[in-house]
Amino acid sequence: MAKIMIPRFLTKIYSCKYMVKGSMVVGDIPSTRDMYKRTLNMAMPATTETLLVGLMGIVDTIMVGTISSAAIAAVGITNQPRFIVLSIVVALNVGVTAIIARRKGEQNMKLAHSSLKQALLLSLAISLLLSSAAYVFAFPLLTFAGAGYEIIEDSVMFFRITMMSVPLASLGMTIIAAQRGAGNTRVSMRVNLTGNTFKVVFNFLLIGGHLGFPALGIRGAAIATFIGFTVSFLMSVYSVTDRKSELNILSARGWKFDARTLRGFGKVGGGALTEQLVMRFGFFMFARVVASLGTMALTIHHIGMNIVMLSFGFAEGLGIASSALVGQNLGAKRPDMAIIYGKVCQRIGLTLSAAMSFVFIFGRRGLVGLFTSEEEIITTGSYLVLILAVITFAQISQLIISGALRGAGDAKYVAMVALLTIGILRPGLAWLFAFPLELGLIGIWFAFLADQAVRLLLNYTRFAKAKWVNIRL
Repeated sequence: MAKIMIPRFLTKIYSCKYMVKGSMVVGDIPSTRDMYKRTLNMAMPATTETLLVGLMGIVDTIMVGTISSAAIAAVGITNQPRFIVLSIVVALNVGVTAIIARRKGEQNMKLAHSSLKQALLLSLAISLLLSSAAYVFAFPLLTFAGAGYEIIEDSVMFFRITMMSVPLASLGMTIIAAQRGAGNTRVSMRVNLTGNTFKVVFNFLLIGGHLGFPALGIRGAAIATFIGFTVSFLMSVYSVTDRKSELNILSARGWKFDARTLRGFGKVGGGALTEQLVMRFGFFMFARVVASLGTMALTIHHIGMNIVMLSFGFAEGLGIASSALVGQNLGAKRPDMAIIYGKVCQRIGLTLSAAMSFVFIFGRRGLVGLFTSEEEIITTGSYLVLILAVITFAQISQLIISGALRGAGDAKYVAMVALLTIGILRPGLAWLFAFPLELGLIGIWFAFLADQAVRLLLNYTRFAKAKWVNIRL
């Protein structure tokens, strides 16, 4: 009996014919095989990209760790301030992906090209303003972030060099967001992997000094970051100036702002901006709680967050595919297909979660040991990775569902959830568990788990109601 029931149970979970109510079907639905194939064809480049970029980030941290364990903390503490600077551009890019996907579904590529051009002008203006301000106020910003006297000088130096690359990085990110919306995830993969490869190579050359290059330590890591962003920018520009490209900005027309496009950016990007600001504030305060435990705890935490990138890589890639597929099918007037593609991405994510959890449980000491040989760090870090084995199920699923809602234009709801979970719940529980309950860094990661679980519950409930299929852009 068990041999019969298990396959049937799995069939109900993974078969597309059970993923949408019959009353919502408005046309022919492809076979389960074809829908999974299309999803994987779009998701694999994006997943490969984000996973390998995450792995390169791990290599990056390992290289910085050859300087000292404090160097990991000095570089790591600049992450949240940098993301805050980029938050408005990231929010804009959520709108870019959704708008381009919708225009492609409507088969209106002329308007898609104009939307990209207007987004590039906004991206440049925003990034120049914010990166300049961050460069000037680097010291107080990083001091507020929790950088202690032993790392503040290196942190400020690293942060200021990377800020000079932000305008180029922002323009490249906007172009890539448009390519993803159009379904050209292979372009995104090539650009980001090449840029990060250059970053890793120059880390090797400049951190320790190899092949005749000077040993610049943390300054070398910052210069390598600048080089990586520059390469990504140049490649992304080429992808929209090649006359064979589906997205092209060579024509002189379309650079003038129009009300329809700006409303679309505002409708999706406004909610995404709220989400980004709330997220960055929450992450910032979360990092401050970690920093208050001392440099050792901060080092262990950043090692753990680098390992999180393995799980996040799969989730981000599937979230990108979910956003694009949902947006394109809503543009094509197929809400039933949009629902199914969102669920297909989630089912793939569920399978990957199980595999990642297995790796985290049985490979935890080896993973942490890649970054350091200090036994205290390896032991504590291993406990964090065990918690991550549970977190990964909620993290992957909630990021995929969030991507689907953003692709539909329901970014305001995702922002409200972020306000509750990331802005309030995560930092609040982190402080409660770390200090009054005296659980320290382990307690902080339980707060991380609670955030992911609640976010999954709220976002999936919204997705299941399917009211987002009626949003117009």
